[in-house]
Amino acid sequence: MKYNQLGNTGVLVSEICLGTMTFGGDGYWKAMGELQQDAVNDIVKTAVDNGINFIDTANVYSYGQAETLLGQSLKTLGLPRHELLIATKVRGRMGEGKNQVGLGRLQIMQQIDDSLKRLQLDHVDLYQIHGFDPMTPLEETMRGLEDVVRSGKVRYIGCSNLAAWQVMKANGIAEKNGWTKFVSTQNYYSIAGRDLENEIVPMVQDQQMGILPWSPLAGGFLSGKYTRTNKPEDGSRRLSFDFPPVDQERAYDIIDAMELVAKDHNVSVARIALAWVLAQPAITSVIIGAKNTDQLIDNIKAADLSLTSEQLATLDQASARPKPYPQWMIERQGRDRTGPSNFAPKPVAEMK
Repeated sequence: MKYNQLGNTGVLVSEICLGTMTFGGDGYWKAMGELQQDAVNDIVKTAVDNGINFIDTANVYSYGQAETLLGQSLKTLGLPRHELLIATKVRGRMGEGKNQVGLGRLQIMQQIDDSLKRLQLDHVDLYQIHGFDPMTPLEETMRGLEDVVRSGKVRYIGCSNLAAWQVMKANGIAEKNGWTKFVSTQNYYSIAGRDLENEIVPMVQDQQMGILPWSPLAGGFLSGKYTRTNKPEDGSRRLSFDFPPVDQERAYDIIDAMELVAKDHNVSVARIALAWVLAQPAITSVIIGAKNTDQLIDNIKAADLSLTSEQLATLDQASARPKPYPQWMIERQGRDRTGPSNFAPKPVAEMK
């Protein structure tokens, strides 16, 4: 297992992060998984035994059950707290009350206490806003996050599912006031969903933040189960919970290319999909979820798989999408500043 710097902090996290969306299975979260305590213990132990030191959850996953199951697992297994980095999130609705949702200071301070109680911890290492709250000013959100950092309940803060301009505005507010800034951003990214490359990746590279991709297998669509001749059937996750959205016909072309590379390495298609994400610039730690230990181990082994430059080029070509404006214009105009100059000055004699 390799370890990468979390943004511009001094903290090292495993390049594979264990996600917990499969824990619990309450309500519509049932489509992702229904793992209960014994199975959760096996998953967590397997992850840690294979070098994972980074675990990501959220208060809204199965409405608190995922945090509760994770917290009990950490206690039952007796895992050393100082060797693990635990991340959770705030934003989603956690009750029917008028203020049990969003990113107001009231909600942030209430939800960190509730998360810590479920996790049986006195602090979390990374506290992330789970999305944008159009009702709450970013100034209030960033102040609320600063308060929980100063309280000692949170070590670092991050964001998820924001636009690049929103991240920059939030961190600008924090910097202006001397508050804690986001060190990472958690976003959907897969070989079948490369929109992140338009704005987020350049921003992260410029700001020295970390990227924590979620759903690198596109909600299981890139797991190897589905092909053009074996499409999702009734009862499958993709039909019962079609998330994240996938252009399926385009994804089948990508799967065809991944199958050829998978045969070269004698590994699963899922491992190729994960290895491709791990090979991309600015990626800090890829979040994977699993319903059993065999699936988890196969995914973890993607960290040991090195794709050749030719294989990466083949996969990039199969998954490439036209760049939107103004990205293509920025690149076009930038050629005369980033590459060798074709301008040859005239000899002095000719200039007279």
